Amino acid sequence: QVQLVESGGGLVQAGGSLRLSCAALGTIFGIYDMGWYRQAPGKQRDLVATISSIGTTRYAEFVEGRFTISRDNAKRTVYLQMNSLKPEDTAVYYCEADMKLVNRYSPTQAYWGQGTQVTVSS
Repeated sequence: QVQLVESGGGLVQAGGSLRLSCAALGTIFGIYDMGWYRQAPGKQRDLVATISSIGTTRYAEFVEGRFTISRDNAKRTVYLQMNSLKPEDTAVYYCEADMKLVNRYSPTQAYWGQGTQVTVSS
């Protein structure tokens, strides 16, 4: 069974930092794009950042240089370093990974983590 397991969320004061981690567990042939999304109460899920298998990154405009996405392919893990956090960053953060499970002919499917709560107090 394939799982994305997130960690690192919590409560932090405005201006503080958090580092989220997301590890892919199980039998996996290949991991391609990985990313972080977030969803605040009553709002849609928004893209925060993505990173390709070769390290090409993309960020939402609201990140404004405060967040950095990275990955360790050997550990099958993606990270999100969040600095200068604001109360409006409060949300559940989800990781996502596009993966093939068996071989190169397997379909590439999107898998999601269970989410980790990030709360920024003012």
